[in-house]
Amino acid sequence: MSFAGLRAERQSKQSKSFVNAGPKDTAASADQSKALIPTTGANASGGRGSSEPLYRVLPASVDIRSTTENGRGIWAIRPMHAGEIIFQTKPHIHVLSTKNLEHFCSSCVSPAPATGLKRCTRCRVLWYCSASCQNSDWALHKQECSAMQRWAAGAPSPDVAIPAEPIRCLGRVLWWKQKQGLQSAWARELDGMQSHRTNLPPSATESHTHLAHAVIRYLGLNAPGELGAFGITTAADIVDVISRFATNSITMTSPSLTPLGVFVSPPVALINHSCEPNAVVVFPRSSSNLAAQEPLTQVVALREIAVDEQIFTAYIDTTLPFSQRQQALAATYSFTCNCTLCSKYPRIDPRESIWCPKSCGGTCTFPSEEDPLTRCVKCGSAVPSTDSILDAIRIGQEALEKATTVQFNDLEKALQLTTNIIPILTSHKLLPSSHPLLALTRLHQSLLLASFPPNLTQEALDNVIRATSASVTGISELLCRGHPIRALALAELGKLLAVDEPSPRDSKTNTVFPPSGPARLRLAYETLVQAHNELKIGFGEENEGGEVGHEIREMAVRVEKELAVWKQGVKNVIEDTPKPKSGKR
Repeated sequence: MSFAGLRAERQSKQSKSFVNAGPKDTAASADQSKALIPTTGANASGGRGSSEPLYRVLPASVDIRSTTENGRGIWAIRPMHAGEIIFQTKPHIHVLSTKNLEHFCSSCVSPAPATGLKRCTRCRVLWYCSASCQNSDWALHKQECSAMQRWAAGAPSPDVAIPAEPIRCLGRVLWWKQKQGLQSAWARELDGMQSHRTNLPPSATESHTHLAHAVIRYLGLNAPGELGAFGITTAADIVDVISRFATNSITMTSPSLTPLGVFVSPPVALINHSCEPNAVVVFPRSSSNLAAQEPLTQVVALREIAVDEQIFTAYIDTTLPFSQRQQALAATYSFTCNCTLCSKYPRIDPRESIWCPKSCGGTCTFPSEEDPLTRCVKCGSAVPSTDSILDAIRIGQEALEKATTVQFNDLEKALQLTTNIIPILTSHKLLPSSHPLLALTRLHQSLLLASFPPNLTQEALDNVIRATSASVTGISELLCRGHPIRALALAELGKLLAVDEPSPRDSKTNTVFPPSGPARLRLAYETLVQAHNELKIGFGEENEGGEVGHEIREMAVRVEKELAVWKQGVKNVIEDTPKPKSGKR
């Protein structure tokens, strides 16, 4: 296996999107109960003088309903199994992030082929993998192309010569809405997405205003009053457009969950949030016969879903503790979460727990300033020195924030922070799944992969395997079997275990982790098989786990062949070794 390819792939995952992953047609805002469509029927008409049905991509297996508590959402009307594709759709609008424009096709979002991408000769900003992709995108890019040229001509520096993703995405939304017709089903689906205009926090008002002015300039208009052609006639309309985008835009990812850009999809935005989701939104790139529909969004069931059960996805990182999840949801989506996970709080949460001080195998919840006394739930032992635990958690959080900030411009400093702080947290008996230990471990793993020496050493390889194994342990405690993040973590561990060892250890020292030689190869195979099984859930059973699932399956087959060769070699050695002659005493 080539390690250079693995290193390059992991380094590419350090890119970040400007929005949090997750749509928002949220259920817990002040105006949730105002259903914008009938409470039943996935293909119900949205009114407004048109009989054209809305949400035609939704299958007969789901239903759109509205409740006072949850607002609009999607319900299953038949049983669904883990790994089932609930529905799939091409986004209404998608754009790549600026740093990815030169590396992915702006139409189908596939990575650059061996022959390279072809650049638009007019704006010289967008790139395409083929003439067919460029032609299919021209209906949208035609006005965008001129807008980009105007924008670049008025840019004060080359650094801002390309509009940011929100500006480009909103430009495409408005142009295509105008082309499709303001009363078309496409436009009415967009207008039906949740807006939080009536309860925007003060912090959002300024950013929304700046974005609105930038979009007006990008469209080539002189004043907000010229937006009538796009169905925007009042200041409230402008705020609604910006708010709908900010609330409902979703991070577009690669098959390995690397952020690539942003997209808008009203059918996907119908799905409400839970910190214990039963479904997930992915871009698996499953098969060649669907290439014309790429980037194809799929909503996949993570577990069994019963009849009349609401379908939920997660809008945020659910490995975060309760308070941070609530803060993130309130800041971005303007609601307080009362999902099954949040409503159980407070309880012993593996995100905020330490091991029993008497090592009985039980756990204790984190102490707090208000309640420093905490006991083991198994043996009742009180945790001593809670002040030092609180200090360690605080230091860990500060280190996480600093390392995250400097990781791209000072990798060495970031790696030094994670290397020094992780042992402090583990010495205070934080669970591998607890925060900020898990977040630091995952960042540490990423930094180790990015900083591999040109000539791979056994120590460097073993260190990143240990960090990856610790990440898998923590993630597996929090995320269900088949969750894409968990499945990909297992896949990464399997890949690393399958890398050829530069200096295999002697069998006498093979009691430490990771093992060496044949034992490592066996562990690699077992991990890859488990990863493949979980990828088939998170990225769709019908897809065989998508692009990553196919890659891991092929790797597992290769490792299995290596094991067979090794076993046959041992067998041959045993058979060729002369047996000692028996003699009389």
